[in-house]
Amino acid sequence: MPDTAMLQRLRETLGEAGVLTDPERLAPYLVDHRDLVRGKAPAVLRPSSVAQVQAIMRLAAEYRVGIVPQAGNTSYCAGATPDASGGQFVLSLERLDKVRAVDPLDAAISVDSGVILQRAQEAAAAAGLYLPLSLGSEGSCRIGGVIGTNAGGLSVLRYGMTRDLVLGLEVVLADGTLVSDMKKLRKNNTGYDIRQNFIGAEGTLGVVTGAVLKLIPVPHRRATAWVELTAGAPLPEMLALVRRESSDLVSSFEFITARSLALVSGADGRLKSGSGGVILVELSSSSQHLPIEELLEGVMGEVVEAGWAEDVIIAQTEAQRADMWRIRETIPEGEKHFGGSVKHDISVPLGRTVDFLAAGGAAVAAYDPALELSVYGHVGDGNLHYNVLVPPGEDRLAFTDRIGRELAPALYDIAIGMGGTFSAEHGVGRLKRGLLQHYADPGRYRVLRGIKGLFDPHGVMNPGAMVDPAEGLIAD
Repeated sequence: MPDTAMLQRLRETLGEAGVLTDPERLAPYLVDHRDLVRGKAPAVLRPSSVAQVQAIMRLAAEYRVGIVPQAGNTSYCAGATPDASGGQFVLSLERLDKVRAVDPLDAAISVDSGVILQRAQEAAAAAGLYLPLSLGSEGSCRIGGVIGTNAGGLSVLRYGMTRDLVLGLEVVLADGTLVSDMKKLRKNNTGYDIRQNFIGAEGTLGVVTGAVLKLIPVPHRRATAWVELTAGAPLPEMLALVRRESSDLVSSFEFITARSLALVSGADGRLKSGSGGVILVELSSSSQHLPIEELLEGVMGEVVEAGWAEDVIIAQTEAQRADMWRIRETIPEGEKHFGGSVKHDISVPLGRTVDFLAAGGAAVAAYDPALELSVYGHVGDGNLHYNVLVPPGEDRLAFTDRIGRELAPALYDIAIGMGGTFSAEHGVGRLKRGLLQHYADPGRYRVLRGIKGLFDPHGVMNPGAMVDPAEGLIAD
């Protein structure tokens, strides 16, 4: 447990509002987003300035106490949850919530790491620009967590992952050192690209306190189609055709199975699944002159001609488009209402998506033919959310544990064998740490541990996330 002297020094530094110790107020910070992991902490620290974050880290280094950075607490892998020892502090970013500046000419936005993603989107829109990062949790996730997990989302196909949108970062290291690289430059070859170490590091190397993000012109025009697939439709070939014939204006290419669709309540009755599921495809453009609606109609005509679609519905109004996207974005909520699901964040090369669907389905059927799958995801970038629904009447946590031990390894083996991975956009956190140890190339894993040892030699940054503390750290 942390020394009481440290707690007193923290109160002196942060003030009473910056140190929460009341059990009721602590509770929401100590459980992960999926309610799979519950930890303990002597306090939640709520700094309101970068200087206060530096002071916290200096004290953590002095007392050798673990600090768990937490942004919106929407991690799917318990990457922002302290362990059960009661010896780790949670460092909440929620009070670091200022939009520092929006620069229309440089097309960039500078924000504190505690800014909610939706608020950053709104600030960009007010300046006539667009932050092309869209997540189901955008109303609650914060920029620091988005950067820490290198979040993906609905538009990766067009705009890339979070790391593709980060121009500059401000980070406090484990010893309190401030690394400030808040530049808006697209070109900057002045040594190692230090910022990339912290993107996707899940708070294990430092605390991100600020970021400069890339903006783009607002896509004023969108054309959206609901494609009812034929059985066995070749998704990679369809995507290639749509990208080619639309001059690569595709911003989203989302796959939904019939079972996933059935989980969504209040869906438009016209929006049905084909025998092979559904593709939700969207083209977008900032130009008022490009006839993307006609372009989409022409492309969808080719898809039907190729025999890949049983029917295609093109949204005629913004309300129709919104309903299509509401269905896609509320599938996780539908799974929750059903009783929950065991989530597998699979990624395979684009050309192997159909192969994985077949092999994964066979593996699940061989394990237990009564199990139901909810499969959907960003197949435009190879990411499938391959989720096993919790059977009615079964305990969710016990079922999750059993599937994690008995079925998930087979699914991951299939994905890895196809050149894929067990975590496409959810990160590693605490829940997938063992998978990283098991599947990572030994040389790559040695480098990963070496980087951890270099930035955090005493293991105070989010101990237990990503790298097992019991392994020790290397910095040679």
